[in-house]
Amino acid sequence: MTAKLLSDSDRRMRKAIEALKRELTTIRTGRASPALVADLLVDYYGAPTPLNQLAAISAPEARLLLIQPWDKQAIVGIEKTILKSDLGLNPASDGNIIRIPIPSLTQERRIQMVRSVHRKVEDGHVSVRNIRRDIVEELRKIERNKEIGQDEEQRALDQLQKLTNTFVAEMDNLAQEKEKELLAL
Repeated sequence: MTAKLLSDSDRRMRKAIEALKRELTTIRTGRASPALVADLLVDYYGAPTPLNQLAAISAPEARLLLIQPWDKQAIVGIEKTILKSDLGLNPASDGNIIRIPIPSLTQERRIQMVRSVHRKVEDGHVSVRNIRRDIVEELRKIERNKEIGQDEEQRALDQLQKLTNTFVAEMDNLAQEKEKELLAL
């Protein structure tokens, strides 16, 4: 019973790590990456649709993104979405292709990005702690129902805490790597 709960918590915490990695890829570092804009939601005929479902996104150069919409009617909506995003990007369109030059980051903007990284990592910590809380409640519930003994519950709680510490440390490592990447000139 406890092994099942621990494996469930491991699986859920791994998903939290993957979600954090996806979030961190959306923070721009001065280099062009399709991941910067891929998940932006564009109003496409009244439905919010991820940009990567509306267009091909490529980075032919280190400081340029190209977006080729499959439906030319979506160009205006894509441009508006990019301008409204907090990425600080200015798209330019020729009617067929949207070009997005990636400007160099100022030191002030880099510091803002680092703060954003720390907020996203803290959100990841909260999600891992919430998973831990849910599993602790389950363990206490099954111990009260006499399905497991107190010793087994305590061992499971110790393993759960070690697992939580491991994932929190991994999130902190991701934050440090992203911070180094942002602050590198």
